[in-house]
Amino acid sequence: MIKKLHSTPRMSRIVVHNQTVYLCGQVGNAEDDIKAQTLTCLEKIQTLLEEVGSDKSKLLSVTVWIKDMADFAAMNEVYDKFFEGIQPPARACGESALARPELLVEMIAIAAE
Repeated sequence: MIKKLHSTPRMSRIVVHNQTVYLCGQVGNAEDDIKAQTLTCLEKIQTLLEEVGSDKSKLLSVTVWIKDMADFAAMNEVYDKFFEGIQPPARACGESALARPELLVEMIAIAAE
């Protein structure tokens, strides 16, 4: 069975299939700096996972898209602190133009249910 939550004509924010949770890309508030946007992305991921009975300790993979690699260290500072005390998921990070110029980071996550 496939469960899709918070769907629009374009996408679903959460898809659950075979006890795996797929989240759409999460972004921060456009007016914030890279650290605040990173924390907001991670908090949104945590909230969506909790909605389906999962949490950040069950994350399998996170893909991070960052607007400018000059912000890589600042983003990692927040990211590393968020996963302090638990084993972090697999991760990839790349530089990319995002949907709006004021967005500095976007994260896509996959977790176990």
